Amino acid sequence: MEQQAQAVQRRACDVLVIGGGPAGATVAPLLAEKGYRVVLLEKARHPRFHIGESLLPANMALFERLGVADEVRAIGMEKWGAEFVSPHHEMSQTYHFGEAWDKSMPYAYQVKRDEFDTILIRNAARKGVEVIEGCQARAVEFLPDASISLRARHDDGNETEWQARFVVDASGRDTFLANRFQIKHRNPKHNSSAVYGHFAGARRNPGQAAGNITIFWFEHGWFWFIPMQNDVTSIGMVTWPYYMKTKGQRSLQQFLMDGIASCPGLAARLQDARLINEVEATGNFSYVSDRNHGPNYLLLGDAYAFIDPVFSSGVLLAMNSGFIGADAVDACLRDPARAPAALKRFDRLMKHGPKHFSWFIYRVTNPIMRDFFMGPKNVFRVKEALLSVLAGDIFGKTPIWRSIWAFKGLYYAANLFQPRRAFMGWKRRRFNIRKVDEAFLYNA
Repeated sequence: MEQQAQAVQRRACDVLVIGGGPAGATVAPLLAEKGYRVVLLEKARHPRFHIGESLLPANMALFERLGVADEVRAIGMEKWGAEFVSPHHEMSQTYHFGEAWDKSMPYAYQVKRDEFDTILIRNAARKGVEVIEGCQARAVEFLPDASISLRARHDDGNETEWQARFVVDASGRDTFLANRFQIKHRNPKHNSSAVYGHFAGARRNPGQAAGNITIFWFEHGWFWFIPMQNDVTSIGMVTWPYYMKTKGQRSLQQFLMDGIASCPGLAARLQDARLINEVEATGNFSYVSDRNHGPNYLLLGDAYAFIDPVFSSGVLLAMNSGFIGADAVDACLRDPARAPAALKRFDRLMKHGPKHFSWFIYRVTNPIMRDFFMGPKNVFRVKEALLSVLAGDIFGKTPIWRSIWAFKGLYYAANLFQPRRAFMGWKRRRFNIRKVDEAFLYNA
C-alpha cells in the first residue's frame, strides 16, 4: 500500500527571494527594513563551499550600509592591489587600489565564501527576513491577479506553496527564472571554463602585498591566486573549453596540477604547497539572459548574467544588484504608477556593470591589451581610471569615463599600428571562444 502523499503547506509573503548568496542576502534585509514581509529560500545550508573569494574596494561601502563591515573585516585578508604576471614580459605589474582616481578606497578583502556568505545570510535573518535553508524552488506560476505562486521542496521532502506579490531570483548560476522562461543564452562574445581548488603552504608576496590577488597568464587562459586567512590560497585555472577537452581521462585534480606545471611563475609559488580540498570545475562560465525583470519579478547578480571572474567583479555586481533591486521592488509595491520608471532604471543599472567590465574581459588575453596592462601609462589619467574599474568604482560619480574612452582610443590605435598582431589576436580569440561539447568537463 502506497504511503499517502503529505499535504502541501500554503503560505504567503510580500516578497519571495530565491537564493541566499550575496545578491539574495543583500536585497532581502533591505526590503525587510522597508517594512515588507520577506522570505528567503536557500537550497543549501550555510556554511557551504563557494568559489569567488576576491572582493573589490567598492564592496566596502556596501558592507557598511548592510551593517556587516566589522564581521567581514574579522574574516578578511586585506587586499591592497592586483598583480599581473605574463610569460611574455620580464617583470610583473602590480596595481595598487590607493592610486585609483578616488583615493578613499585603498583596499578590499579576500574571504572564504563559506564564512562570508554565512555572515550575509545571518544578517538577513537578524534584520527580520524569514530565512529557510535546505529549501529549493521547484516551480513557479505567474497568476492573472499579478501574484506569484511558487512551490518549493524542503530537504526533508515536504513542500510549501508560496503566494507572493513579488519574486526576486537571486539563485546564482542555477538561473531559476531564466531557465523557466528559456531566456538564458551562452554569451556569443565569450566562452570559458574554470577548474579550482584550495591550497595550503603557497608562497605569498612579502609585507602588505601578501593579500594581493595575482593573475597569471598562460598559453590557454589565466590563473587566479587568491590568498586568504589561515594559510589558505584559492587557485583557479580559467581556460578555453577547447583546452578543457584535452583533459581526457585525467582527473580534475591531475588536470589542474598539469596546468599549474605549465605556468612557471605560478608553479614556483606553489612549489611547497599542498591541495586541501577536492578540485571542482565549472563550465559554461559566460552567459546572459534576454531580460532581467518583469512586472512582478527581478533577476539579480548571476541569475541574470555572468561573464568571467578575471576582475573579481561577481560579488560586487551581485550585492549592487541587491541594492538597486530593493529600490525597484519597493517602488513597484508601494506606488505602482512609478513601476515602469523604476524598472527601466533597474534595467539600465543592471546592464551598466557587465557592459563596462566585459569590454576589458573580452580583450584581456589579447597580446596588445596584455602590453597595456603590463606597461601602464597615466596619460589622460588612463591608469587612474583603469584602477577605478579594477576597484569596482563604476557606479558612483567618480569622473573616470573620459579617461576610459581615451584608454580605449589608445588601444584601438595600437591595433591599427600593429595590424598583423591585431589580426592574429582576433583570429586566435575566435578560435578560443568557439563552442565545444562540455560533457567531458564533469568527468572527474
